[in-house]
Amino acid sequence: MYDIIIIGGGPSGLMASIAAASNGKRVLLVEKGKKLGKKLIISGGGRCNVTNRLPLEEIVRHIPGNGRFMYSPFSVFNNEDIIQFFENLGVALKEEDHGRMFPVSNRAQDVADAMFGEMDRLGVERKLDSPVKSLLMNDDKVTGIRLHSGEEFESLAVVVAVGGKAVPQTGSTGDGYPWAEKAGHTVTDLYPTEVPLLSNEAFIKSRDLQKQRARHAPDGHAVHPFRLERPCYLALQPVRRQGNEEKWRPSCHRPHQFHAG
Repeated sequence: MYDIIIIGGGPSGLMASIAAASNGKRVLLVEKGKKLGKKLIISGGGRCNVTNRLPLEEIVRHIPGNGRFMYSPFSVFNNEDIIQFFENLGVALKEEDHGRMFPVSNRAQDVADAMFGEMDRLGVERKLDSPVKSLLMNDDKVTGIRLHSGEEFESLAVVVAVGGKAVPQTGSTGDGYPWAEKAGHTVTDLYPTEVPLLSNEAFIKSRDLQKQRARHAPDGHAVHPFRLERPCYLALQPVRRQGNEEKWRPSCHRPHQFHAG
């Protein structure tokens, strides 16, 4: 019997396992892939944009939609806490433009290795190459997990940290949505976010910009030869969420491609 089972070995799952084990809990982290931290290691172009050091009010102001909902989690663990957490693990950080924080080494792998080392120190158990089939439930209470192999593990609590559908090659294939519904949660309409935005514009498809470096506007948006970088896409999210489907219509495949209507 475990205190907490965490499904998913991405950044959220790793942090959850460390937080739980830091509070004396017996933790099992289950990952369906052969490696932990795949999404973390490729984040920030392989450098890992750990957090942002701008004031919280400024960060919230730039979150599309109702960013005020972030005040609650920030009151428990904010950007300065993240910086201190990693520096305490020996990961020296540096601040770049617009408050973005990166490891001095420019290696996302260093961030991942520091987290793996802390998990080892705290005694977090890991089970890799172990896809979860379903949650074990007793009435309305989640009591553990069942793997595709047939193995079952019981726990007092289960944390589902499997991500969405954005990066299926890293394991984010939407497994958690049916589990959440079975446990009584409501799954709202899904929209792509934090993924590249591709264009059919002639100057993009002709690769005229292939030898040009990415350029950042003063607000941090970046345009690359073949795609628009994440900040641009996030800025478009309010348009999509307001139901303006005639202007922006996402396809069902990643990378998500938007067509002007």
